[in-house]
Amino acid sequence: MLTEKQYKLLLYINKITKETGCSPSFDEMKDAIGLKSKSGIHSLINALAEREFIKKLPHKARALEVIKMPKFKPKAIIEEEKKRETALQTAAAQIPFYGKIAAGKPIEALADTTNMLSVPFEMVARGQFYALTVEGDSMVDAGILDGDTAIIKKVDTADNGQIVVALVDNFEATLKILQKKDNEVWLVPCNANYETRKLDAKRVKVQGVLSSIIRAYH
Repeated sequence: MLTEKQYKLLLYINKITKETGCSPSFDEMKDAIGLKSKSGIHSLINALAEREFIKKLPHKARALEVIKMPKFKPKAIIEEEKKRETALQTAAAQIPFYGKIAAGKPIEALADTTNMLSVPFEMVARGQFYALTVEGDSMVDAGILDGDTAIIKKVDTADNGQIVVALVDNFEATLKILQKKDNEVWLVPCNANYETRKLDAKRVKVQGVLSSIIRAYH
């Protein structure tokens, strides 16, 4: 089992060698793993060579060849990765909060970007997102209730069956299931008390797809 420093140095040498075709300098290695002296790098390289993870190439400056990589990570590295993952999961991200969107009758689209909402980073780690407060009950059978906060991933296309923010006539926005039928777009509710709205495809723009729902319990 390699020590934490040995493991980090081996990964760094392997990375730089693959990227540049030659091994890093002692100064680069020292800085990369946070050592204060080159003698510490010499000791780590000798230890890796003795364990046959790397090979020193004779008659060539800065010549190290990675022979193999370890099968297991040092315990300290595993614990460090767990801490980093936990920190990411608990970290908060700021996304624009645009106001209310109808899950019943469409309402005028709101584009106020002055308000921000804090959400767990893991919810919005990939892509651009914004938040809207759901108003109405037309999506209750999809588990989307009046007063919920919808986290929307910003996209301009969506697949049939996805729940989308649809902008109608550049004026009103609504949260519905998207269905494309020839030259029509159907905005389908999830409540038997509401009818599907059938519109010419040119009148509808997808503003995003539903990513998640945040619910406040009182």
